[in-house]
Amino acid sequence: MRTVILHYHLFKNAGTSVDHLLRRNFPGGWISAEFSGNGGNNTADVAQWIRDTPRAIAFSSHTMLGPIPQIDGMRIVPVVLLRDPVDRIHSAYHFERQQQADTKGAQLAKAHDLAGYVNARLAINGDRQCRNFQTARLASMIPGAAPERARAVEATQLIQRLGVLGLVPDFRAAMAQLSARVSRSLGPLDIPDVRANRAAGTRAPLAPHLLDQLVAENGDDLALLDHIRRQSRAA
Repeated sequence: MRTVILHYHLFKNAGTSVDHLLRRNFPGGWISAEFSGNGGNNTADVAQWIRDTPRAIAFSSHTMLGPIPQIDGMRIVPVVLLRDPVDRIHSAYHFERQQQADTKGAQLAKAHDLAGYVNARLAINGDRQCRNFQTARLASMIPGAAPERARAVEATQLIQRLGVLGLVPDFRAAMAQLSARVSRSLGPLDIPDVRANRAAGTRAPLAPHLLDQLVAENGDDLALLDHIRRQSRAA
């Protein structure tokens, strides 16, 4: 049975730090790739990527959508970190404002203050970067007609059963859990005290009206995090 780690690298959710840890522990065994959206389900492409790279151990992508792959003869350990959505959007804006890139997000961040960036992204049809981004990504793992939040909650339960669902402020605890998950087949992980790719500078507090707007637009993400925290306290 081949064990592989599948890191769902959600933008500005400490994913670069996870990748740094995986590269450190599996020299030559960490790889990354990006995929087309394929209507919200590129699981078949992700599964083929894993099959085509038999020497790889840890896989990372920002753009995986759809159910977690199931491949005969393989144990796939998914890793997902979640974060307070307001903090995530605040961090994304400052990162994209400093980023040397010509992406749509970087263009908007450089052209606007934070409120303008948020409103510009909310105005783009189908752009989820500032509206329940994490809920949308998790819900894609459980296709169906159920409400998005319900499917996202079901996805968290699946990830917890198969791998690691962590919170960014508890990064080391999440990585320790990953180490425990894979130690029998891959050995224990060395967990350095590192957080990579942080946006430089001190962020000013959000204006009350903008905070209220972000809370309203990200109610499902906030409810999802509250659900996970309550589960953690009850465990």
